[in-house]
Amino acid sequence: MADAANRLRRQLEAVNFDPKQYVKSLSSQSDGDCDLQEHRQKIQTLADETAQNLKKNVYKNYRQFIETAKEISYLESEMYQLSHILTEQKSIMESITQALLSADKDETAKEMQSAFPKETEEVKQRTLTTLLEKVEGCNNILETPGRYLVYNGDLTEYDVDSMSPIQKVHAFLMNDCLLVATWLAARRGALRFKYNALYELDGLAIVNVKDNPPMKDMFKILMFPESRIFQAENTKIKKEWLEILDETKKNKVLDDRRKKEIETPRSPATPEVVPRNPFENEESISEVLVDLSLDWIQELPEDLDVCIAQRDFEGAVDLLDKLNEYLKDKPVTAQVKDLKGKVDERVRQLTDVLVFELSPDRSLRGGPKATRRAVSQLIRLGQSTKACDLFLKNRAAAVQTAIRQLRIEGATLLYIHKLCNIFFTSLLETAKEFEMDFAGNNGCYSAFVVWSRSAMKMFVDAFSKQVFDSKESLPAAAECVKVAKEHCRQLSDIGLDLTFTLQSLLVKDVKAALKSNKDIIIEATKHRNSEEMWRKMNLMTPEALAKLKEEMKSCGINNFHQYTGDDCWVNLSYTIVAFTKQLMFFLEEGLKLYFPELHMVLLESLREIILVAVQHVDYSLRCEQEPDKKIFH
Repeated sequence: MADAANRLRRQLEAVNFDPKQYVKSLSSQSDGDCDLQEHRQKIQTLADETAQNLKKNVYKNYRQFIETAKEISYLESEMYQLSHILTEQKSIMESITQALLSADKDETAKEMQSAFPKETEEVKQRTLTTLLEKVEGCNNILETPGRYLVYNGDLTEYDVDSMSPIQKVHAFLMNDCLLVATWLAARRGALRFKYNALYELDGLAIVNVKDNPPMKDMFKILMFPESRIFQAENTKIKKEWLEILDETKKNKVLDDRRKKEIETPRSPATPEVVPRNPFENEESISEVLVDLSLDWIQELPEDLDVCIAQRDFEGAVDLLDKLNEYLKDKPVTAQVKDLKGKVDERVRQLTDVLVFELSPDRSLRGGPKATRRAVSQLIRLGQSTKACDLFLKNRAAAVQTAIRQLRIEGATLLYIHKLCNIFFTSLLETAKEFEMDFAGNNGCYSAFVVWSRSAMKMFVDAFSKQVFDSKESLPAAAECVKVAKEHCRQLSDIGLDLTFTLQSLLVKDVKAALKSNKDIIIEATKHRNSEEMWRKMNLMTPEALAKLKEEMKSCGINNFHQYTGDDCWVNLSYTIVAFTKQLMFFLEEGLKLYFPELHMVLLESLREIILVAVQHVDYSLRCEQEPDKKIFH
């Protein structure tokens, strides 16, 4: 019994399973009703087992959902801690900068010497050279003048997502960068490590990772758009890494500030009057006119990094607007170019993050409003075309996903109601959100119109597949088209009329449906004509006659009583009455489907149907021999 159930399950789960072929084969092989009932019971048992398994999976996924929610809560607290640390580091850097700016250069030099009292720069550089000789693929690191080793040690790298160990590494902290090298376990000789990555301290953020046994003594390094987690050998070494990394970043900021102060030209106490060459380059003269020593300008690149890391997109764009406003009327000096180069790199990073926010790979929940934040910031960055393209792609993916997830169950008309409700509601919400986001960008509206046509094609494909490909009856197809038209007219409330687009996409399938129904009526008429006896109809009872009169009245023939005789007789043959009802029914349903492109198709179909009946009457008149039947004709 179990083998039979497993065999049935495998047969139903097959990729190429065809329900129609399966039922046809089952019907031909069964001996009678008992076999079919038995097989039905087997399938019902299998369906019950599948429902139980599905319920168990739901409970299992629910537990995983709870665990995921806990992980998200932990991640949220970690991000809050990171924000607090970054804010605290920023305030410390500001206080140190203010204190050092008030001191003279001799005091600054003494502080630098006291920070590294054990070794001279020459000794440190020689030590760095000795260590880097053991690292494969980093010969160019020593080419930077003034670079020396601050700290180094062994670490273990962990995967950010799964928190599983990846590899052992050796980190070299220099005064301006951090080098990460991997171990060469099978290598003998001088080379013991292989170059892995080099990170500038300017774009680096260090975050302490809270101990969560067995995961402890870890710290995280953030380098947009990636991050890495390392584990030290013990708590003491972890503390040394965090303190020395923080101290080295501060010292680098101070060194860069001091170099800029030295490079900034100062006006002499007794300026000499020198004749100016009118053809001289004005760049050297204009350099003194741009003051870039303001604290907020000096800290702008790092502030942008913090905003991007914290997903404060509005704050990042506000800083960029403030800088552009400040430099609007300023000459473009070498210092301004250098600053713009650093800022442009952050702008590219910010743009990449915003583009990722709008990508279809992200969650599509929340509707069009969920994209407003990223779209508005891209527009503020002057990339309205890219924002428009990404917004429409995101909405197209959302609409396609919603249509694909719609379950096909019950009557076709019920499915079409759901389909129209989902699609046209999404289209209406997208149009309203688009008008709100791109109100000042008239050039983007043409892109929205093109997108609307492509979205309508997606809708018509799903519509036709369910209505026309499944060979629904003409009344059912007409009712479904009517529902689609009514929903489409609602878009005109916001100035978007896609009725013509809907009709042009449906015209092919509607023509085919009319032609198919016309052929069915013609075949039925010919079949009835072949059995025509040219006799009056006797409906036997007054109730049957009244029912026929009501049916003909509903078809639009209000004078049918003229063709009724005494008692329950009708002075028409059964063929004529049946043909009339079928023709009027076809005309009524055809008018529900009507739009201008179908005018000639509908007229031609009616002409062909009527021609068949007229030809039969003409033939009967010419060939009939009995006088009574000729009179009846």
